[in-house]
Amino acid sequence: MQASSAATAGARPLDGIRVLELGQLMAGPLAGTYLGYFGAEVIKVEDPEAGDPVRGWRVLDEDGTSLWWRSLGRNKRLITLDLRTEEGRAEVRRLAATCDVLIENFRPGRMEAWGLGPDDLRPGHPGLVYVRVSGFGQEGPYAQRRGFASVCEAVGGLRHVTGHPGEVPVRSNLSLGDTFAAHQAVIGTLLAITRRERDPERRGQVVDVAIAEAVLNVMEAAVSEYDRCGAIREPSGTTITGVVPTDAYPCSDGRRVVIGANGDSIFQRLMETAGRGDMAHDERYATNKDRMRHQAAIDEAIAAWTSTLPCAEVVRRLEAAGVPAGPINSAKDLREDPHFLARGQMETVEVNGAPVVLPALGPKLLDTPGRTDFAGGELGQDNEALLGGD
Repeated sequence: MQASSAATAGARPLDGIRVLELGQLMAGPLAGTYLGYFGAEVIKVEDPEAGDPVRGWRVLDEDGTSLWWRSLGRNKRLITLDLRTEEGRAEVRRLAATCDVLIENFRPGRMEAWGLGPDDLRPGHPGLVYVRVSGFGQEGPYAQRRGFASVCEAVGGLRHVTGHPGEVPVRSNLSLGDTFAAHQAVIGTLLAITRRERDPERRGQVVDVAIAEAVLNVMEAAVSEYDRCGAIREPSGTTITGVVPTDAYPCSDGRRVVIGANGDSIFQRLMETAGRGDMAHDERYATNKDRMRHQAAIDEAIAAWTSTLPCAEVVRRLEAAGVPAGPINSAKDLREDPHFLARGQMETVEVNGAPVVLPALGPKLLDTPGRTDFAGGELGQDNEALLGGD
């Protein structure tokens, strides 16, 4: 059964853009989700038998479909084609000729082997923006490696700086590499569309996104610090290298509060609020460079104060003092957070007669906002409308 929503209709920035999405799992499909959220008509192609594996991953709804799929498949028209057959590939060629954008995230060379690569499709449709997402890009020594997010987060450097010093590097319980790559794919798509609109010949182009490179791009100055100074950034546990104080401090109710007070005046306000005026105005802690030399003593003093109060009270007092602070929220906390609710970040759609909440997608556009029209639906539900009943 197709999910439905009572979302209010309105103009969106990508209205009129048509996207053909090929591939499965995360990075490429998430890019399609963003485009569809902001108005593009996204046609997702799935395998006739298995569909996208995300349909069965993690927490499942009562009908056996994952809640992850309900989010990832939102706003998409869903068809099934067997790309291993010439009949299926012929349908892709037909649909691609009607689209502005094609997104694919197969291993490099697979689309060419099927006769569906850029050189196959773009001669007859030069305006097509062809977006390719892979682990390591379409060329280079690693191009043929299988590149799931976990591997690319390691190769791109993120895993090296995650965790506690001297321990096995840890992974966030999220597919961050895929998300980073999806964002790059969306940016690349919009840049290519913008360039096409300004081109007298309205030419599209190929957008080559590598998950490992998307990870590399969030590594800040780590490479430059090594190249210039020989410094290798290491994991720093619950803090961040070179910024004091910022940590996750214990509270009396068992929760932890994250405090970021690395500005000099903010540090003073923090310590005064914590009852440590002596430290607030001590020259030994006057600048961040000074505080780095006394990080242990500073963190100990802050923790001694936060541990006497519940997390909400710590946040309340620090907010009143103008010190950035916030609780570490679980999914339950996020779902009930009054700020996110007030900003419309929890969208309710109907699936099989019951409401399901999906987080909104940013950025928040005031004149032409995105929206969830319906959650990810059933396998092949749009075959008849788009393929003539296949």
